[in-house]
Amino acid sequence: MSMIKTWRWYGEHDNVSFSDIKQAGVSDIVTSLSHVPYGEVWSKDDIQKRKKLIENNGLKWFVTESVPIHEDIKTQTGNYKQFIENYKKSIENLGASGIKIVCYNFMPIMDWTRTNINYKLENGASTLRFELIAFAAFDLFILRRENAEKDYTKDQVSSAKNYFEKLNDDDIESLTEVLIANLPGTDEKYTMAEFKNALDRYKHIDVKKLKEHLNYFLSEIIPVAEKAGVKMCIHPDDPPYPILGLPRIVSTSEDVNDLLSSVESPNNGLTFCTGSFGVRADNDLPKMFNRFADKVHFIHLRSTFRDTSGNFQEATHLGGDVDMYAVIKNIVIEQNRRKQEGREDHAIPMRPDHGFQMMGDLEKNFYPGYSCIGRMKGLAELTGLEYGIEKSLNLN
Repeated sequence: MSMIKTWRWYGEHDNVSFSDIKQAGVSDIVTSLSHVPYGEVWSKDDIQKRKKLIENNGLKWFVTESVPIHEDIKTQTGNYKQFIENYKKSIENLGASGIKIVCYNFMPIMDWTRTNINYKLENGASTLRFELIAFAAFDLFILRRENAEKDYTKDQVSSAKNYFEKLNDDDIESLTEVLIANLPGTDEKYTMAEFKNALDRYKHIDVKKLKEHLNYFLSEIIPVAEKAGVKMCIHPDDPPYPILGLPRIVSTSEDVNDLLSSVESPNNGLTFCTGSFGVRADNDLPKMFNRFADKVHFIHLRSTFRDTSGNFQEATHLGGDVDMYAVIKNIVIEQNRRKQEGREDHAIPMRPDHGFQMMGDLEKNFYPGYSCIGRMKGLAELTGLEYGIEKSLNLN
């Protein structure tokens, strides 16, 4: 009855091999066809080729993360109707190939955002970190976004200016590189001009409008997903609050309730990411999980340290500000409830999210947050906690 242990894998260029993954103790791969341009159809041939490769290496592919949503769909401009039709076809092809869970996000332009992807810890490992003043310095003095100063206090603007004035050309290039790259899972990056143009597309799109666009997308996609036997599960915003003037619509419990209520279907669900939701102190994660437990189709488990200045960084999987014991206990109880109901999906797929880069991985290249040893450590910690909870509840 334990959660299904999965591992995110970025394809044949990933420095974490299938051999490494099997030794980590997982059974399933979470992957994406990142070579397919955003908006194009994932063909059955491409899907089957990836699936065969995984299965030939003794693993399974059941969860896709993710089928990217084209910016035209989010803004409802340009060719958005055709891109929705393409998305439907991709969902049909995935379902026909036995890929039954699709994790996706509706974040404008950027995926998750950090200002430092190699933040050194006292023990020599490195982690991912978001510093608000560094981000403000980029926004105000490098990007020079129109009216950006309205999003910060006077003290924050002053601190950002001081921060910026201490940066040399290499520092500016490095910060820009981190912030306008599409992370994770793609090598595509924006130029500064392209990034500003992308931001301009959202000038007249607020939270209400973006939610309307998501609801429209779901009204088109969910009926197709139902027929294909595919469960869609949205990933929360990261960080879970507005940045660069862009609206955020999957950051709180009420946001999640809005989107799940917009199209009532067991196929319209949630990826419960403790790291993303956990950055907000007003998100009660155990309570949130219980509120939406029936619609949780996929789980990301990680933790963060946050402070009162708007900074946060990745913590150990059992450390930080997330009450991982309470979250996993609620997951275990929910899985048991599903099992008693006879649900086939009683075991929920999970993956250890973002790990420290540490030990023998320090000199290797990985997608930020996705080194091998750090995630393996996190998986071992999470598995041990889950096992102990199951034993204490007499559910093993």
